[in-house]
Amino acid sequence: MLLDDNELDNFINQKIIEANHFANKIYVNTGSKSALEFLNNLSISSTEAIDIFPEIIFVDLNMPMMDGFQFIENLKDKLPQKLKLLKLVILTSSVNPEDKKKASEIELDITFLNKPLTQEMLEKL
Repeated sequence: MLLDDNELDNFINQKIIEANHFANKIYVNTGSKSALEFLNNLSISSTEAIDIFPEIIFVDLNMPMMDGFQFIENLKDKLPQKLKLLKLVILTSSVNPEDKKKASEIELDITFLNKPLTQEMLEKL
C-alpha cells in the first residue's frame, strides 16, 4: 500500500513497484484517515482479509491532517494484530535527522527510506 498525499509520487511509486513485480495488488491512498478507515474495513470485512490485507505499507511523513507518524500511532492503536503481519516503510523526502531518530524510537520494525523509490530499494526490502 502506498500512502502519500502527493498523487504524482504515488503514481511514480506504483509504476516502479509494478515494473519490478514487487506486489500483486497495490492499494493507493492520499490521506492517512482514509487509509486507516480502509485498513480497518479490510480487517473486519471477512476472515479472508488476511489474503487481501497489505503486506507492506509505504508511508510518507509530511501529510496534512494526520502525518505519517500519527498514522503509524493510530495503526498501532486500532490494528495491533495486523501490524505483526506487515512491514512499515517510511518513504519520505524529509532529510531531517530528527525524523529518522523519531522513526527508530517507535517500537516497531520500520525501514526509513528517502524518496525517490528505486529498484535497489525494493530489492533490499
